Amino acid sequence: MSGLTDRAAARMDAILGPVDARLEAMYPDVRVDEQPVHTVYVGADVVEIDTVAQWAAAAASIAEANRDVLVELSGDAAVDAAIARLRRAPVDDLRIDLEDGYGNRPDDVEDAHARAAGEVLAHWSRTGTGPRLSSGVRCKGLGPAERRRGLRSMEAVLSGAGGVPDGFVFTVPKLRAVEQVDAVVALCEEIEHAHGLREHTVRFELQIESPQAVIGFDGVATVAAAIHRSGPRLSGLHYGTYDYSAAMGVVSAHQSLEHPVADHAKAVMLAAAAQTGVWVSDGSTQVVPTGDPDRVASALRRHHRLVRRSLERGIYQGWDVHPGHLVTRWLAVQTFFAEAMPAAVARLGAHLERLVGADAPAPGAESGVLDEPATARAMATVLARGWACGAFDHDDVAALAPAVTAARVAALVSGRRPE
Repeated sequence: MSGLTDRAAARMDAILGPVDARLEAMYPDVRVDEQPVHTVYVGADVVEIDTVAQWAAAAASIAEANRDVLVELSGDAAVDAAIARLRRAPVDDLRIDLEDGYGNRPDDVEDAHARAAGEVLAHWSRTGTGPRLSSGVRCKGLGPAERRRGLRSMEAVLSGAGGVPDGFVFTVPKLRAVEQVDAVVALCEEIEHAHGLREHTVRFELQIESPQAVIGFDGVATVAAAIHRSGPRLSGLHYGTYDYSAAMGVVSAHQSLEHPVADHAKAVMLAAAAQTGVWVSDGSTQVVPTGDPDRVASALRRHHRLVRRSLERGIYQGWDVHPGHLVTRWLAVQTFFAEAMPAAVARLGAHLERLVGADAPAPGAESGVLDEPATARAMATVLARGWACGAFDHDDVAALAPAVTAARVAALVSGRRPE
């Protein structure tokens, strides 16, 4: 190298070396575990050891009774696939709620419900009869009037469970200041110490349902700072539809997942969480498929549209608060990825041909697009999510492009060069 290059490189390395290390630590851009398609919320006063089975039966019944509406949305084959999922594994993730969906009750009543919730979580962990991926609780939040009650409930839950069950995660509602995260981390440390767990075992989610969580008094995006303050214990960010909308002054008739204030909050959440390994989840809709047939059909169409809308905006998880939501959740998710698969496979096959000299896609599957590595990784993620949710199988992909194997997709998703 020339003298200029040597000197410039040395000075640039001195300036950027610490920056490189910081960016690598703060944005690892790798998470290999599967994101749930939803989180189901069930009150601690009504949850039972067979709640998942009850929801599955109720969801399948709603789907069968409204098949004509569902076929109108996605077609016969898609409806059959969704019903099969409802009967096989309808719930990915679940929170037993001791917060807003539960309300304020006498201490002895909440204590009993919290202990019973822990017993349910332990039963699910032992028997494998609960949610497919994870489960946990949402206790009351960090405000001065409620945090001791929330802590007391958490202790009762873990006491009822006899420890920390496998797959346990808890949701922290109403984040308003970044310092609150320090208290949550301290709680995690205390739980790990009390139960003899290794560091970073206990994980939590932050619920973004206050304007101060999006923009703080200092003009900083509180949620972005909270992610990095939380360390590896933070699993996800969950949008709180109605608390956030109300705090922003939106009247009840217009509070929804698709209001502009909701879109702004979720755009900030997505930007803050990008490449950190923290998942983003949409919130819930209070409109449920009950009542006369017209009301049920309207609610099913509405929820299906909202789920599709979130998926199109890069939010792959949401809340479900009624068995009927499972019907349109799985229908929308599976259809979304099934529709995205052929184009993704064609483009990924062409990319792999250029990258590793793999076999070309099948005739007629050429993409006509020169994709960059970041786009190829995004398309691989489409396939990984589609496989996980049952939208298609490996044979469907291989029929279009034999080079697009599970191993190569996994390598691309994790940021590695495929072989």
